Amino acid sequence: MAKKEKVVDLKPTHVSDDHLKKIQETVSEINKTYLELGRIAANQHAYLHSLTGKQSELNVLQEELNKEYGTNDIDINDGTINYQKENGKVN
Repeated sequence: MAKKEKVVDLKPTHVSDDHLKKIQETVSEINKTYLELGRIAANQHAYLHSLTGKQSELNVLQEELNKEYGTNDIDINDGTINYQKENGKVN
């Protein structure tokens, strides 16, 4: 029987330095994008909480205006009180 020759595997074991650099840069950019999206989401969350607080403040102020003036329909540009008309008369 003839001896079998040892087969040498010619497949590369590593990618080229150029390909490795491109892969690393691309993954790095993806990670930076995820980080930025997380920052944006956190800011949005904070702004939404702030907005809810401001809306609550406005509700309290509207109640105060209703008690003092009988309405909370106020022109925010000049402070004019817009009373509701009943039977053609302004209250």
